Amino acid sequence: MNRPQPVPLLLDATELAADPAREPGFAAQAHRLLAELVRDGAALGWVEPPSPDEVAELLTQVRAAARAGDGALRVAYLGERLVGLGYWLRYARPTHRPHADLEKLAVDAAAHGQGVGRALTAALVADAREAGVEVLTLDARGDNTGALRLYRSLGFTEYGRLPAFVAVGERRYDKVFCMVDLREAPG
Repeated sequence: MNRPQPVPLLLDATELAADPAREPGFAAQAHRLLAELVRDGAALGWVEPPSPDEVAELLTQVRAAARAGDGALRVAYLGERLVGLGYWLRYARPTHRPHADLEKLAVDAAAHGQGVGRALTAALVADAREAGVEVLTLDARGDNTGALRLYRSLGFTEYGRLPAFVAVGERRYDKVFCMVDLREAPG
């Protein structure tokens, strides 16, 4: 018998900040999530698990960008457990300001296959559209086939690839660039 999957609770940065039950432990839970994923080989941009201070600093920067309208943070909970987070940031270069980059999307390994990554990504795309982002980009490690499949299913297309660009010790992986155009199609 198939049991229905629990539905993740998604919060944006403002909702998280206003939640007295979740906000106090958020940075520690985010560190746990990211460190465990990196320790297990996840493609999140770190070779070694990040320190608690590094994660706290990153979250401070992302939350500041979200308050300024230059980014968005989304988090996912199953019950009281943080099982996912993701964010995008606008490009800093003045000529690229209409665009943003989805920089991190992390889902607890125990929550894979439960729709958490899809829900987070869809929410981040919707946030970008609402913020007037014209093109949302991302890059992924070439062996991250599950993530690449998810992004394609949500309308992202590959626009480039750097062969053997990502170095993890002696291993090399392609860096795959994807984008979704959020501008209204001409009528």
